[in-house]
Amino acid sequence: MKEINLTTKVRSVAYEELSADDRRLVDAAKEATKGAYAPYSRFFVGAAILLDNGEIVVGANQENAAFSSGTCAERSACFHAGAVYPNVPFRKIAIAAYTDGDFQRLPISPCGACRQSLLEYETLHEAPIQLILYGKEEIYILESVASLLPLCFTEF
Repeated sequence: MKEINLTTKVRSVAYEELSADDRRLVDAAKEATKGAYAPYSRFFVGAAILLDNGEIVVGANQENAAFSSGTCAERSACFHAGAVYPNVPFRKIAIAAYTDGDFQRLPISPCGACRQSLLEYETLHEAPIQLILYGKEEIYILESVASLLPLCFTEF
């Protein structure tokens, strides 16, 4: 028997340590929370994707009384980007969450469905998608979606 250790490298930075472009992406994700429809959870999430062509595409979570009919901010953004810019790779995604009158103190991470959906685009374009997970006190940076999804399903 062999043991395999899986590790995920996460950098923790302050907002001021981000590049101007990364701050702009985080700001777009924060602004996107205003487009969330979250009457049940009151948890407003925004996502902003930087495409290889320089465009930024945003998304926000959209809830529904039939809970499984809603969608997360990350999938909202990536499906919109994939539909409008079908052949353009994603470079980065920033995610922010707002609740109880303020942004989350610590970053949130994409759910499993969003991780798999983002991984599809990472695999399609054969290029990593950097994640910038915003929190007021810390920002986490991961170099690829696959790093969030060890032993990921990529073969069809």
